[in-house]
Amino acid sequence: MAGHSKFANIKHKKEKQDAKRGKIFTKLGRELAVAVKMGGADPAGNARLKEAIAKAKAANMPGDTIERSIKKAAGELDAVNYEAITYEGYGPGGIAVLVDALTDNRNRTVANVRHAFTKNGGNLGTSGSVAYQFDQIGQIIIEAAPNIDEDELTLLALESGAADIIASDEGYEITCAPADFHALNTALENAAIPILSAEILMQPKLYAQLTTPDDIKNINRLLDMLEDDDDVQNTYHNWENM
Repeated sequence: MAGHSKFANIKHKKEKQDAKRGKIFTKLGRELAVAVKMGGADPAGNARLKEAIAKAKAANMPGDTIERSIKKAAGELDAVNYEAITYEGYGPGGIAVLVDALTDNRNRTVANVRHAFTKNGGNLGTSGSVAYQFDQIGQIIIEAAPNIDEDELTLLALESGAADIIASDEGYEITCAPADFHALNTALENAAIPILSAEILMQPKLYAQLTTPDDIKNINRLLDMLEDDDDVQNTYHNWENM
C-alpha cells in the first residue's frame, strides 16, 4: 500500500467535497435516511446507521444536521423509497470499478452510470464481473499530529478490534473486519483522536496501473462523472493513481 498516495487521495477528495459541501451533505443525508428506514432510528441496534453516522462525522457534517436527518427520516419513512444498487464495470485500461448508488429511479441511474462508462472508454458489466476483485473492510485514516503517540494509538486500536495499522510520516491507516468497525471508531472518537476518514469500503485485492495519458485522463473523468451523479454514493476502483 502506497501510504502517501492514499493520504493525498483522501485529502484531495475532501477538498473537492468542501467545494460542494451542500451536495455531499445531501448524499450523506440520503444514506442516513435509508439506514433509518432499514433498521430504525436507534444506532445502538442499527449497524448501517452507525456506519452512516461515522462517515458523516468524518466528512465534518454538523452533529445537529445528522440528528435532524435521522429524526426527519424516522418521521417520514415512506416519503421516498430509495433502492440500493451496486453497478460493476471496467474503466479504461481494464480498471475495475464498483459503483454504489441509492436511487428512486433505477432506469435514470443505470442510464447515467452507463453513459459515464461508455463516454470514457469503459463499459458497464454484469453482476459479479468485478466485485470478486475486492474485499470489504473497515478503514479509518488518521492524520499525523504532535499530540498522537504512535504506541498509545496502536495499543488502543488493537484492543478495540483493529486488524492492521500502517504508519507513515503522514499518519495512520487502521483496518479491521466490518463487524469491528463501530467499536473501533467509537474508541478512537472517545479518545479524541482526529479522524480524517472512517468508513466500511471495498478494497482492491490487487492494484493496476495506467500508463497512457489518454487512459489516465479518461479514468479521472469517469470517476468525476460518477462522483457528480446525485444517485451515486460511493465509487471504488483498483487504479493505483500515484
